[in-house]
Amino acid sequence: QLQLVESGGGLVQPGGSLRLSCAGSGLDYYAIGWFRQAPGKEREGVSCISNTGGSTNYADSVKGRFTISRDNAKNTVYLQMNSLKPEDTAVYYCAADWRCRTWAYEYDYWGQGTQVTVSS
Repeated sequence: QLQLVESGGGLVQPGGSLRLSCAGSGLDYYAIGWFRQAPGKEREGVSCISNTGGSTNYADSVKGRFTISRDNAKNTVYLQMNSLKPEDTAVYYCAADWRCRTWAYEYDYWGQGTQVTVSS
């Protein structure tokens, strides 16, 4: 059973940066997706990276601002978030599956989430 743990969330001012981490033993076999969910909204996909790191994708709303990467030796996937906006405020989750999926329900494994708040 793969267990995922997110970290790195917090409070940041607009225009600031945060780096989220998703760690888990055995994570290197899986594609990892990042999702976020704001209060009253559905969970939405943010980014995904293949198990080798050779393929990545991003939601239009974060392209050019967020970068996903992974270090399989450390069993960790990162989400570097720059130029943060108030609308990026949400709980961020990482999820694992054999390949990148479009929808949240398609992922088998989830972390507990980490809160990101962008506010002045």
